[in-house]
Amino acid sequence: MTIANSPSATLFDVVKNHEEQYSIWPANEPLPAGWTATGLRDSKDRCLAHIDAVWTDMRPKSLRRVADAGAA
Repeated sequence: MTIANSPSATLFDVVKNHEEQYSIWPANEPLPAGWTATGLRDSKDRCLAHIDAVWTDMRPKSLRRVADAGAA
């Protein structure tokens, strides 16, 4: 969705895959297979700031699971 045809006004969705990896995707485009919207739709900068705040461990979920099992 674009406001006033300004590229800087394009809205994005924060999306996450099954490995709990985050990205952004243009809100007016269908999501690629394997990705789901998290519910946050905003400007690119705000979406990226949100991802910075919530995605504190960049390792895929499967790698975290293996590492946690090895530490136990």
